[in-house]
Amino acid sequence: MKNSTHVYNPHVSVDCVVFGFDGEKLKVLLIERTIEEQNFSDKKLPGSIIFEDEDLDEAAIRILNELTGLKNIYLSQFHSFGNPQRTKNMRDKNWLEKLTNMKIGRIVTVGYVALIKISRKIIFESENTAANWYDVSSLKSLRLAFDHNEIADTALEHIRHKVKSEPSMLFELLPRKFTMTQLRNLYDAIMGTTSDVRNFKKKIMQIEGLEQLDEVQKDVPYRAPRLYRFDKKVHKKNTRKLYS
Repeated sequence: MKNSTHVYNPHVSVDCVVFGFDGEKLKVLLIERTIEEQNFSDKKLPGSIIFEDEDLDEAAIRILNELTGLKNIYLSQFHSFGNPQRTKNMRDKNWLEKLTNMKIGRIVTVGYVALIKISRKIIFESENTAANWYDVSSLKSLRLAFDHNEIADTALEHIRHKVKSEPSMLFELLPRKFTMTQLRNLYDAIMGTTSDVRNFKKKIMQIEGLEQLDEVQKDVPYRAPRLYRFDKKVHKKNTRKLYS
């Protein structure tokens, strides 16, 4: 299949797992397809096959933008998926062949993951698809297309591993100013834990660049909690000192 001057490669694809946080729950971005058949999953991760002359990183950036409208998103590779059975579902395969006007055989996909603030607007217009946020906890009850449940689960495990060694990455999902409860909720949502309030605060405050502000959260129907912020520049500067 050709797209302008580009030719698609029917054997290699990229799939993007984009996580966001709404202050209470961890979310994942899914594409919803218009599917007329019953008992056929209409949800999938943002992804597609790459161009023949395209770098994988470039393909991930392009495809995520085309399917969600998101720009300037830092995407990183986390795993590749090459099970010969991953494209054996005939309904998924037929849908992809109809979409690309190509014969589809075995496809190896490269998974990319991103953490973004959920306030980022999803701007995408199409008669056949839409992009929406879903609770990560609901994925077990959703039968995503292809092997996208496995890809999403693997991405979450990857993030959990990264948070253990780089807890500062949590702040990529939070607003500029946030409460300790929001930070703890995010940590527990990712790690699948229930943290003790005092122990969590004592431990998390050891992160360089995390500071308590002389401000409280406004317009809440309960005792206003203290606000915090994370200074990435201070974190990088002090972290370099520790390892220099």
